[in-house]
Amino acid sequence: MKTLTPNNFGNKHLVENCQKIQIKDLLVKCKTKFKEMILNAELDIMDINIELTTSRTFYNGIRFWFKCPICHSRIGILYKHPVNQQIGCKKCLNLDYRKRRYKGMIEEGILAKSE
Repeated sequence: MKTLTPNNFGNKHLVENCQKIQIKDLLVKCKTKFKEMILNAELDIMDINIELTTSRTFYNGIRFWFKCPICHSRIGILYKHPVNQQIGCKKCLNLDYRKRRYKGMIEEGILAKSE
């Protein structure tokens, strides 16, 4: 006679009738919470009070964004202003790139000399 084990009730049950618990599903849930926790911890270390927000990607992923403290829009890069130490996005702090700034100045200077 066959001995019974704690999980053997005498009948065979189908896998399809059981609830599945997959490690990959659990990891996806934990990974997003973990990322958010780490990002918030890093911001706390830098003594910056900035909110985080998320958006969905095309393949059901999650993308993290900073929330600009001034205009409250989603932004990937925040800047600290060199003069007033305010934190915000490029648009709010009225920042520009060096190449873009000098390009128009050089062209205007050449046109003014040739006339």
